[in-house]
Amino acid sequence: MIVDNHPSLSNEFPAFKDAIHRLKMSNPHFAKQFEAYNALDRDILRLEEGVENAGDADLEQLKKQRLALKDELYAMLTAA
Repeated sequence: MIVDNHPSLSNEFPAFKDAIHRLKMSNPHFAKQFEAYNALDRDILRLEEGVENAGDADLEQLKKQRLALKDELYAMLTAA
């Protein structure tokens, strides 16, 4: 099942593009969570494109993890 590509955080939050870059350089926790978000996003895309296989429940769990990371990153961006 192919789903539209999920936009990067910079594309999803264009007003925070500079803040994303700044926090990646200055905040190790933000940088770690940002990389985890991107890795999870790549894993989900591979599953959606059929490159790798997983059950619907597994895919749904990964999407929930990605959403939780996105919420955490957004909270850090709005606090910066």
